[in-house]
Formats: sequence, C-alpha cells, structure tokens
Amino acid sequence: MIIADYDVAVVGAGPYGLSAAAHLKAAGLGVRVFGEPMEFWANKMPDGMLLRSPREASTVSDPKGTFTLEAYEANSNTKPVAPLPRETFVQYGKWFCQHLGSDLDRSAVVRVGREGSLFRVALENGTSLTTRRVVVAAGIEPFQRRPRVFANFTPQHVSHCYEGRKLPEFRGKRVAVIGAGQSALECAALLHETGSNVEVIALIPSLRWIGKHVWLHRLGPISRMLYSKHDVGPAGISRLVAAPHLVYHLPLSIKDRIRKRAVRPAGAKWLPDRLSAVKISLGRVVQSAKPIGDQALLMLDDGSQRQVDHVLLGTGYDVDIARYRFLAPDLVKQVRQLDGYPDLTYGFRSSVPGLHFIGATAARSFGPLLYFVAGTGFASTRLTAHIRHHWQNVQ
Repeated sequence: MIIADYDVAVVGAGPYGLSAAAHLKAAGLGVRVFGEPMEFWANKMPDGMLLRSPREASTVSDPKGTFTLEAYEANSNTKPVAPLPRETFVQYGKWFCQHLGSDLDRSAVVRVGREGSLFRVALENGTSLTTRRVVVAAGIEPFQRRPRVFANFTPQHVSHCYEGRKLPEFRGKRVAVIGAGQSALECAALLHETGSNVEVIALIPSLRWIGKHVWLHRLGPISRMLYSKHDVGPAGISRLVAAPHLVYHLPLSIKDRIRKRAVRPAGAKWLPDRLSAVKISLGRVVQSAKPIGDQALLMLDDGSQRQVDHVLLGTGYDVDIARYRFLAPDLVKQVRQLDGYPDLTYGFRSSVPGLHFIGATAARSFGPLLYFVAGTGFASTRLTAHIRHHWQNVQ
C-alpha cells in the first residue's frame, strides 16, 4: 500500500492556488502548492496595466481575513490608489505567499496521473510525490483564443495581449489590436502611450464601458440591491453573480446566459480618455491575413486593407482542460466536461474522485465570479469544507 506524501497538492500559485493553500493549511491538512507565485500576473501581463476590478474585490482570501490588500499596503508603506496597478497586486500576492512558508514548491508540475487510489505528481526536476487529492488552480494561460485567420502566423507577426510581450518594443511601429474587451482596449491605450501607431479592430458596432452609468451606483440602498461589491455584471445580475452557490442550481442554459452577459467585451470607465487619439474601427472583422516579410497584411470585410508590423490579439480565452499539458490524457478523458470546462459539483469536485478545479475552469458550474480574484473566498471555503469533511471521515 502506497502512503500519500500529502493530503492535497495544489497546482498553481496564482491568487486561487495561494488562497486555497492558505485555507487548507489552516484546516490542518498536509498541503503542498506548486508553481512560481503570481507568475502569470508578473510575467505575462503588460507593464502599466491597471486592475479592472475595484479594490474591495482584489483581496486574496485567507481563513482569518488577515492578509488583505490593505494589510499589505500598510505593511509595505504602499499608498492605496484606485484603480489598482498590476505591479502592486503582484507584490501583494508574493507577500501573501510568504505566509505559506515551506508549503510552497516553486517547481513546475509536468504530469499528474492516477496511481491506484492516489495521484502521482511529477515535477520538472525529475522528482515525484503522491497525494490523496489534487486541486488544479493553474489559471487561463493555455486557453488563449486565437482566431483561425491568424492560426499560421509566427510570434513575430501575431501575439496575444497576455503573452508577455513588452509593449515598448513596438514604439514607432504600426500595431493592429483585435478585440473590444478590457485586455484589447487597455493594451491599445498602453501602446499609444509608448509611441506606437495603433488601430483597434473589433466586430461589435460600438464600444461598451463598465460603470458608465455612474448614477446607478449613487442610489444608496437601491444601488446595494442592484450591485455587489465585486461589481461583476450589470445591475441585478451583479447580485446573482455574487452568489455562486445559487448560480450552481440554475439550468446550464441560464448559467451560460448570465456568464456571457456578465463578462461580455467591455472596457473600464477610465479608458475612454486614454483612447481618444487611437483609431478605432468598429463593426469590422479581419477576413484573411498573410505575412509579407516582417509585416502582416490584413484584409477586412469591407474590402479595406491594413499593413502592420504586428497584430496583438485581445480575443479572450476558451477554457479546455485538455490544454493543461500536465494532466495525463487518460485522466482528462475521465473528467466529465461541459465543452472543455470540468462539470463540477459541491466542493469543486470533478467526476474523478479527489480531483478538483478552481478559478476560471469552475465558471461554467458556479458562474462568472470564478473568473475574478473576488471568487477566491467562495472557492477556498467550499473546497476546504468538503476536503476537511472527507479527511475527518477517513481518519
């Protein structure tokens, strides 16, 4: 009989992985979290980025509410500002991580597979360990949506907004930004501010702005009835999104409508002024494209063409857990799925006993709050309650 090295292995050291590890550790479980802390936020998102979420929705959950964003700012003498700079959030996450101590292993996980009733986790350094449970908190990086028209382009010509490119390298160059969501619009603003010749190309007929109707947020008790502090989704829907335990019980078709409406392409209210000098072509789509030397030639649906030095994709993500290369293919096949999302039940349980998914991969089951940092509290408390209950029953 194989003895497990750990009760729980958490794959991923972003906000969800760090939060889950803190809650599980406090519950007395033997936990190991794997990954470089805040790696995606630190190395894949552009310098100068600001968080779309409000400050009160940007704290990573811990059991006692001790390691809040405000606590970090007080501890580090960081001046509180809104919107929150990405750089501050990254440092806050690393500070939060310090309190996990030896429970963090910066090694990358290369394979998770079944071994009898346990899981074997293989690391990039050639070692491996066994664990009773695995919590996948590996984020969205593998899920980048790349329109088919750009499928055969090299990174020289085309890259994703959150792929780690340093935007100042495009200074003085022509850049087409595809998309109309926060990532596309903010990258367009940052590119313009660093001296690029930018054009935003988007299918929607007009841009949308989050928080545009400011007066709806100034109605006191009425506003609190319409919006949660997380500010995910429009009036009314925002309150429902803030209750993932209720969203879970809705029919899938309604959950999907709520999810798509809450996170449809839109930009933060502090972006319009920064985009006032940026060319924006709406109601347009790139029908075909081809490389021409160091440049890319784009043919739009209105017959016009654009010859640019680079195309930056702000085209979002499509969750597909099969793209997690560390999950053994036979294990993925055992997970009941909803178009690439794991079909989860309470405790963030997948159909494979002992295998859990939190963060964006849980959004199809529990709603769009799980796309955001604000969802760490719900995910970590419900996950820990389930695992602790099961753990106590087998002692």
